Amino acid sequence: MAKPEYATSPPNITGMPPGVPYIIGNEGAERFSFYGMRTILIMFMTQYMVNKSGVLEGMPQNEAQGWFHQFVSSVYWMPIIGALLSDGWLGKYRTIFYLSIVYCLGHFTLAFMDTAAGIAFGQKWILAIGLILIALGAGGIKPCVSANVGDQFGESNKHLLSKIFGWFYFSINLGSSFSIYLCPILLHEANWGPRWAFGLPGILMFIATVIFWLGRNKMVHVPPGGLGFLRDMVSKEGRGVLLRVWTIFVFTMIFWALWDQSSGGEWTIQCQNMDLYLNLGFFGFTLLPEQVNVVNGIFILAMIPFFNYKLYPWISRVFPLTELRKIGLGLFLTALSFVVIWMIQLNIDHGGRPTVWWQFLAYVILSAGEVMVSITGLEFAYTQAPNRMKSLLMAMWLLSISLGNQIPSIISFLIPKLKSMGMNLEGANYFRFFTYLMFATSIIYIFVSRHYKERTYLQSQEPHPEEPMLAAGAPT
Repeated sequence: MAKPEYATSPPNITGMPPGVPYIIGNEGAERFSFYGMRTILIMFMTQYMVNKSGVLEGMPQNEAQGWFHQFVSSVYWMPIIGALLSDGWLGKYRTIFYLSIVYCLGHFTLAFMDTAAGIAFGQKWILAIGLILIALGAGGIKPCVSANVGDQFGESNKHLLSKIFGWFYFSINLGSSFSIYLCPILLHEANWGPRWAFGLPGILMFIATVIFWLGRNKMVHVPPGGLGFLRDMVSKEGRGVLLRVWTIFVFTMIFWALWDQSSGGEWTIQCQNMDLYLNLGFFGFTLLPEQVNVVNGIFILAMIPFFNYKLYPWISRVFPLTELRKIGLGLFLTALSFVVIWMIQLNIDHGGRPTVWWQFLAYVILSAGEVMVSITGLEFAYTQAPNRMKSLLMAMWLLSISLGNQIPSIISFLIPKLKSMGMNLEGANYFRFFTYLMFATSIIYIFVSRHYKERTYLQSQEPHPEEPMLAAGAPT
């Protein structure tokens, strides 16, 4: 029998798998590309879009909000396609590599909008084409990338799994923090403009693809399940797994309905009416509205090691922290962050111009909730999935993000109609609605999660080269 071109099961080692640095490096560059594009999207649609004659013709704010959330939602339901390709046909590595090329094409399509030919063709059409390609590329690889991380580990080094998902998330926020700060500057600078603001993320996505390709010989390539994957999905156990995890994912769906308002969405729009000057004593500077959410990534970078190595062990001494309990605490923190945003908007609605430091406070609370919900959710989705359904369960996790984004999208489109019916969801009323929704969700979650029965599935491992010698009594 011919030896496989790549390793197909994790090596029996206790340390870090050799393919992990390439996966994390790829993720950091890919997240730079995605969040850089995403953070300027609403601002471009409302303030920079022109018609075929080159005349400024931006979208109304509520429409831009609605289409923004529709795009984000598309990115997070496309993983179903990626999971079917990965688990059923191509395997994770080839799915990630091929769809990354589609992803690059999407970014460069957006950069084309700001050219004379792009304006003549119609920026709205090019924007739609570019976002469809990005949704297919970014969404298609999403369930595979995080599942590919887990595939590198087996029973002998599973103790590192929680920490590596933390560092995986660390790379996400490191990449996104740089792009969230830099891309708005490129967008607003006359010498650069939209073509460079959207083009730079395309360059980083190309770099991400190259990094991933360079690590191909270091990674474990778990073969696709083929028809066995489909049998697993419709089997009694497969249906049971899907039903069990959705009793949890329905609650994280509401979390994402709120969180995605903070990253280039409604919180960014709120910043347009805030004092964005930061007086740091010895010097000061003014942020752009799109740059404010860079603090989310910075806070995450600081919180991940602190939570993993200090806070979680401290809390677990008196209150054992399971994955489900972490998620529950994160839901309550998310609701609390929206209390702060609600109060900020009340101030704005009454003619005030509050300092951006108040939104920083909301980001501190939201970031703590994100660490507890999002990172834990990645690990939860991986460990609860049978081996041939890893990408599918990741797709289900991401589908909860997609469905969550439908909530603010639909509400944004309906705001004018709801107002005519006597239900005003503008201004502070909008954030009050989501605050109440999150608190109610968190309370119900407490009772539902107590009845969830966790199961853990990890990839089987290949024998360590020394194991036959040790079994035969050879010296170590």
